[in-house]
Amino acid sequence: MQSDIQQFYKDKTVFVTGGTGFLGKVIIEKLLRSTDVKRIYFLVRKKKDENVESRFEVWKNERVFDVLLKAKPEALNLMTPISGDCSAPDLGLSEEDRKILTSEVEVVIHSAASIRFVEPLHNALNINTRGTRLMIQLAKEMKGLKAFVHVSTAYSNCITNHIQERFYPENLTCPAAKVLEFNETLSPELLNSMAPALIGKFPNTYVYTKALAEQLIQMEGQDLPICIFRPAIIMANFKEPMSGWIDNPHGVVALIYGSAHGILRLVYTKPNAHAMAVPGDYCANVAVASGWQVSKNANPSSFLAAKSLPPIYAFAPDKSNTIDYRTAVQKSLDNNHKSPVTKTIWYPFAHFTTCPFLFKLGCIFYHLIPGFFTDLVLRLQGRKPILMKIYPKIHEALILLYPFSGRTIVMDTNNTTNIWNDMSAEDRAIFPFDMANLNWDDYFSRIYNGMREFLFKESWDTLEKAKRRLFWLHLLHRLLEILLYIAVGTLIWTLFLHNNQEIKTEEVSFPPAIIILPSLVS
Repeated sequence: MQSDIQQFYKDKTVFVTGGTGFLGKVIIEKLLRSTDVKRIYFLVRKKKDENVESRFEVWKNERVFDVLLKAKPEALNLMTPISGDCSAPDLGLSEEDRKILTSEVEVVIHSAASIRFVEPLHNALNINTRGTRLMIQLAKEMKGLKAFVHVSTAYSNCITNHIQERFYPENLTCPAAKVLEFNETLSPELLNSMAPALIGKFPNTYVYTKALAEQLIQMEGQDLPICIFRPAIIMANFKEPMSGWIDNPHGVVALIYGSAHGILRLVYTKPNAHAMAVPGDYCANVAVASGWQVSKNANPSSFLAAKSLPPIYAFAPDKSNTIDYRTAVQKSLDNNHKSPVTKTIWYPFAHFTTCPFLFKLGCIFYHLIPGFFTDLVLRLQGRKPILMKIYPKIHEALILLYPFSGRTIVMDTNNTTNIWNDMSAEDRAIFPFDMANLNWDDYFSRIYNGMREFLFKESWDTLEKAKRRLFWLHLLHRLLEILLYIAVGTLIWTLFLHNNQEIKTEEVSFPPAIIILPSLVS
């Protein structure tokens, strides 16, 4: 007996964009493992040195599919790559592929995006905004479309401190349609020079162009069974398909990765701000459940007549079960100390600052000076120096993240909670995403162990060696602290004695000068 969500996806043909990215892979794996979809088409972009077929072959060997292939060895035969590019006109689709998609696809999950914060506005608009418009236009040609899930971000309206599950056209300095008109008629150089005026209070081109994409859905997608899914900061998977799975150190995961490496020691973050982190597998489950929910609520006759606004499903930590950055970092360090890696170059620790000046100054002493000497040792050993090239990127990333990590943003998730409440007990077990009962200790333990296995690629038989290394690094760390304390104390004591000696000299020499001076005058 299949559950409601499983019944909805049974024999459905699904089209996924962003399927080569982290979340896209998790969504596809979940659909193949937990539902009986008929086929999944997914958009694959050609690269300079790789065609679509070669990229697909590499993609099929991802570790995320190991559990799936043990249970369903032929599951990946249901996958069909489609050559295309969300940044290209008409999505880069051939006429034949477009006909296949419009005639067969019933569910669309659009998760493709450029998530680079420093992406030039012209590029970000092509991928994140125009790409969404082209997807809407493609969906309108799909004869059997039942659901369209657009993956946005919970920070698409981050200039608001309390984000509700609604549209925010008032946050935009210029309507999305007009901005896209600029994008088509102006040169990339001129448009990029206009970026500060267009972006306004938005901190980067990523969240700005995602906000524009949401407005396009509001204005141009009302006659579609469409919804917006807004996940917060997507972290490693919690339990499925394997505990702690992650494929690259992105976003906040990069901070945990750098700390475990012993490279990142100074964090530019407000320590008591809420960390809006959510597990990757939970996000995939919300995306899948959102498709089921929007289809169930879309009555074709009343839906088209009412022109109701597309629903928005935000996904963030429950207000009853939050975690701040200080606690999150401490949990990461605790797990690191329990299960260290052999690649650690220094004893992991982290200090916080919210002062831009102190951060820039601290980076010199916490990162650049130690990095210089570490690279010097590597050069002497005939190895390639790395830290002095990495640190500027790390510092830039911390500064770019600060608009999100430097304050607490309240996010309403009522609509997503309603999906959860509307799900059967069976569906909740198959597609879990209950953030109210997430055990943060368990989750961070899984994050770290997954990072150790999938990013550091260290087997567990190296654990004892790593612990011994961490022990000696801890001793060196404490010895260095003692030497620094002695050096600073000595400097302060020397300055104190010097100042005290000057005061005594003035007390002794000054009065005789006053006495002698009148006698000389007389």
